[in-house]
Amino acid sequence: MSRGPGGGGGGGGGRFSRRKKFCRFTAEGVKSIDYKDLGTLKGYVTETGKIVPSRITGTKSFYQRQLAVAIKRARFLALLPYTDQH
Repeated sequence: MSRGPGGGGGGGGGRFSRRKKFCRFTAEGVKSIDYKDLGTLKGYVTETGKIVPSRITGTKSFYQRQLAVAIKRARFLALLPYTDQH
């Protein structure tokens, strides 16, 4: 069932164009992601402690898997919190 005469449910009017996502790790030529690089890891964790998905960040799947492992290792070693501060 379609929404309205346009057929799609997108709305918005097309005023804004979405910026193309790119993989920061590919652009910088990173070989592997280190769990000790907290500055990089914090950029891929939300305020509540969740790992940001690659569809949001634009990270390639190869680096997203490395990123997830690095974040989980940093959490285990108490370098990053599991959840937000209560």
